[in-house]
Amino acid sequence: MNKPALIQKISEKSGLTKKQTEEALSALVDVITETLKDDDKVQIVGFGTFELKHRPEHQGLNPATLEPITVKASSTPSFKPSKAYKELF
Repeated sequence: MNKPALIQKISEKSGLTKKQTEEALSALVDVITETLKDDDKVQIVGFGTFELKHRPEHQGLNPATLEPITVKASSTPSFKPSKAYKELF
């Protein structure tokens, strides 16, 4: 499902206009993004948790030359579904 289809479904279920729904969805995405940038997590009870996973700097190998390389530290956003949400599937 793409963003316009999601907006359509939410609009139908909520009774909001498509424009109001799009603004609400954009606000939700912005809030989640800003919260993750602040290295905090967003927990939605019954749905799941958005948080950053941190990977420390570590040594790896260049697959072409087998030379050791340093892989720099990084952070990746992740989603962990709640137990109740997992049980739906």
